[in-house]
Amino acid sequence: MLLIHVQKVTPRVSYTFKQICKRILGFNVDLTSKIEPFIAHDGPKFSYGKQPLGKELYFQSVDLLFEQGLNDVDIQVSDWEETKCFFQVKHENTALPFDIFAATFYLLTRYEEYLPHVKDSLGRFPANESVAYTNDFLQDPVVDKWAYKFMNVLLDKYPNLEFEKRKFSVRPIVSVSQTFAYKNKGLLRSIGGGFKDLWKLKLEELTDRFKVFIGLQKDPYDTFDFIINLQKDKKRKTKVLFGVGDYSNYEKNVGHNHPKHRTLIKHIADYIDVGLKVSYEAICDLSILNKEKQRIEAILNRRLKYSLCSFFKIKLPEAYRHFIELEIEEDYSMGYSAFSGFRAGTCTPFMFYDLDYEVQTPLKVYSFCFSGDGRKFEVDSEEAARNEILMYIKKIKEVEGTFIPVFSNTLFSDLEDQTFWKSTFEFIWNTTYE
Repeated sequence: MLLIHVQKVTPRVSYTFKQICKRILGFNVDLTSKIEPFIAHDGPKFSYGKQPLGKELYFQSVDLLFEQGLNDVDIQVSDWEETKCFFQVKHENTALPFDIFAATFYLLTRYEEYLPHVKDSLGRFPANESVAYTNDFLQDPVVDKWAYKFMNVLLDKYPNLEFEKRKFSVRPIVSVSQTFAYKNKGLLRSIGGGFKDLWKLKLEELTDRFKVFIGLQKDPYDTFDFIINLQKDKKRKTKVLFGVGDYSNYEKNVGHNHPKHRTLIKHIADYIDVGLKVSYEAICDLSILNKEKQRIEAILNRRLKYSLCSFFKIKLPEAYRHFIELEIEEDYSMGYSAFSGFRAGTCTPFMFYDLDYEVQTPLKVYSFCFSGDGRKFEVDSEEAARNEILMYIKKIKEVEGTFIPVFSNTLFSDLEDQTFWKSTFEFIWNTTYE
């Protein structure tokens, strides 16, 4: 057990040290604001605050973890060895030149997304507004890197300190906005789609549409047997998240009540964890979200645990509060659509911290770093896709984190101009990563 002295044990302090010490580095800590038990403790210990208590191992703090609410935060990013950091500290006895704990809290809570910013056309926080993008460290899991630097400092002082080593893992996610391209969409939508293909002279697609309609050909978006077979072979912990929202300008999926749609979802759930792709309209509307939750639960005949927001739109903190109220346990929306990288600066799952209420919540957030849908207009070859994926895998393996790529089932279809995404997904599954 490692004892940490802080000037005050705040919810922010508890949250941050638990994430770094327990979830990333794998050891337990105890926090105290009392000097006497700290001085009497003869095991591993350090202090975190404005000034050291004596000659103990000491890490200087900035104010962030001892504040409440939102304040103007001055972010000055500097190079630090092979990475970058902010919240520089200058006490001559501090063990690190930055307050990595405050910086970690800032990134994990998405503090900057609560502050005034210009939203994109879908109402999302844009990547190019983030401190990570503007200071060129979006592609680094900096929180995990900082944690390992912190660990090395502890081991220099306490070489017998034991850490529970974690293992690198891969957790692919498949988002389903359209379960079928042509099938089960009803007569009017099918006829309308056929006339649209004819008007645009897409004769090959018109032929495929007709073959699917009369049952001579499998629907091109029904790529789920491919995903299930990969799951059987490699047993990676993938998840498939289905959209069951009402038809709208943003949601085009088959109706949730269609028997064949329901049967397919149930079939997939026999092999793979299934969750909800939250519709655009439901992200900030609790009543709509609850309706979609009840729909997917009725299909699965089990409680909903997993979510992903359409277009990766997360309106903080409302969207996550709604998930918590409906007892959704895990969310996979924490990333950017058009940019790869670590939106929260980490490749380790973390609990959502509500900055308005100053409380750690039970919602676990999984931050993805690569989206096939988001990158398909930026990556023009299978080699480029694999190189980018391998770059992230290398960085994540260095800190034994979790690599989470997000793909759409439609990317594995022959309708896509870029046919290499299917083999790219196979590459992720089949690579041993030794």
